[in-house]
Amino acid sequence: MTDFVQSEINNKILTVRINRPERKNALTHAMYTTLGDALEQAESDDGIRCVLFTGSEDCFTAGNDLSDFASGLKGSFRETPVGRFLMLLAKATKPVVASVNGPAVGIGTTMLLHCDFVFAGTNARFQMPFANLGLCPEGGSSLLLPSWVGRVRAAELLMLGGAFTAEDAYRLGLINRVCDPSDTEKAALETCEKLVNQAPAAIRATKMLLNKPIQQELEATMLAEGELFSARLKSPEAAEAFGAFMQKRKPDFSRFK
Repeated sequence: MTDFVQSEINNKILTVRINRPERKNALTHAMYTTLGDALEQAESDDGIRCVLFTGSEDCFTAGNDLSDFASGLKGSFRETPVGRFLMLLAKATKPVVASVNGPAVGIGTTMLLHCDFVFAGTNARFQMPFANLGLCPEGGSSLLLPSWVGRVRAAELLMLGGAFTAEDAYRLGLINRVCDPSDTEKAALETCEKLVNQAPAAIRATKMLLNKPIQQELEATMLAEGELFSARLKSPEAAEAFGAFMQKRKPDFSRFK
């Protein structure tokens, strides 16, 4: 367990809050373990009908803690804390809602692709800077994004890795609503409350049918991405990018082929 991820159950809603403000809610291996534990709890507890992921009014998550990930991932991707969390999220049978304010970087964006409802504040900034860091897409984004926003727009988001706003995300169909940052979590909770008052088996059946057409392909893609992501963490390009990040300079990839 880690205090950087806080969970509570109220009115059949499991709220999972990322709470590491001094590091902009950057995720460590231990935090991924706690996030995965929360999803397992939601699956096994009949008293939980909905999961809400949130951060603060200023930040969702700045993505992976690079100091924690610089040494790579140990073992098969499925068994790593991040791999376990992503696979549990993709296979969740109960509805998952997200409230996003401020930075939502890397996994902070890709995990939203597996949520059923996403609410974002006007201060939200989404980004998938994997290539910028010498890495590759993860979380099934290389499959889900092209099918949702089109191949060329997915290439723009994943290859150039630029930030985009909540309004952009709404236009692309990646979120449900843009909110004032002070109202984002309230809007998400209101939807959670509506969900828990629905017939639970009917909600699970609906989610299953929505996910079923690509479930096997998504799992295969996520595992392939994860193994390549693990390999890329050990690459010279990633070492240059991580070093540049720590030194607050632009990475120089000119010597690489």
